[in-house]
Amino acid sequence: MMKKRMRFPLLMLLLGLLLVFSTAGCDSLAEDEEGGDDALYIYSWGDYLDPEVITQFEEETGIHVVLDEFDTNESMYPRVKEGATNYDLICPSDYMIQKMAENDLLQPLDYSQLPNAKKYIGKDFFKQAESYDPGNRYSIPYCWGTVGLMYNKKLVADDVDSWSVLFDPRYKDEILMQDSARDAFMIPLRMMGDSMNTKDAAELEKARDMLIAQKPLVQAYGVDDIRDKLASGEAALGVIYSGEAINLLKANPDLAFCPAPKEGTNLWMDGWVIPKQAKHVENAHKFIDFLCRPDIAAKNFEALGYSTPNTGVRELVEDDMDEDEIEIAFPEPSVYQGQETYQYLGETLDKLYTKLWLQVKVE
Repeated sequence: MMKKRMRFPLLMLLLGLLLVFSTAGCDSLAEDEEGGDDALYIYSWGDYLDPEVITQFEEETGIHVVLDEFDTNESMYPRVKEGATNYDLICPSDYMIQKMAENDLLQPLDYSQLPNAKKYIGKDFFKQAESYDPGNRYSIPYCWGTVGLMYNKKLVADDVDSWSVLFDPRYKDEILMQDSARDAFMIPLRMMGDSMNTKDAAELEKARDMLIAQKPLVQAYGVDDIRDKLASGEAALGVIYSGEAINLLKANPDLAFCPAPKEGTNLWMDGWVIPKQAKHVENAHKFIDFLCRPDIAAKNFEALGYSTPNTGVRELVEDDMDEDEIEIAFPEPSVYQGQETYQYLGETLDKLYTKLWLQVKVE
């Protein structure tokens, strides 16, 4: 049900390149390449669209949807760049949207075909998207969340509101960290008052040293296993994505969630973009605008669990949610306003992050 928020994993670029060659010609789009004018080829995260939403779109429009899925931004990018398949619509994350735009892989949106997007996508989220898509030229926000702290109230002595708890010796072997360079480095960078998008090698090296010093306290670096260990009580606290918090609170009532530690955190956003080589551009616009209808956005929200920028959804779903769930899914603006969103830093910085993260992992 929950999407795997795997951001900048070690060697993911190489794995993505291998994926291009291992899967080319094997996906559903390759089997239905001709499609005709009444087709729409979508490339999205796994389990990121409610199947009923796709069916409803096909019934309402007569447009046949062909959906292919990816696990990481890094595995998606080379397929699009090399033109392995001509997709009409893609759902990358913030920094990857910026990278694709800078490499001339996207075409501008036609907002005259997106009335629901203009009406229902909150202004705060369009403003946030400006950090990676100036002028909101290429993308429409779809899902968003923060990187936060989940902790077990029976195992952690105090309420948690700071990343510093991850460096507290009292919780040795009880701490879970994301196995992701950007998400890991974000924490010491914010603790030092530095931007999570810093390009300063000295700042990154200091962050590396903090992570190396923290390592003896860490039980594990992981992804899905963080969620499982917190739910079962095998660890006291861990770094998770806010979209996972609601289900974790249901799984273990001893857990509590801090969506935005006081030093600041990453506010991630995924959005819909139309690649430059798209063949069904009008259909792509129709699908984006369809997703922005409050009733459709509500269906996706209930299926996925991730926060939505759609201002018409809360009133449709809140009667079936408790207060904690509402607070996580629809937080006060103070939770997300002023938070940074990851930006694409360039190939040189990508390599530096990979190098420094490797040094943390092998130290």
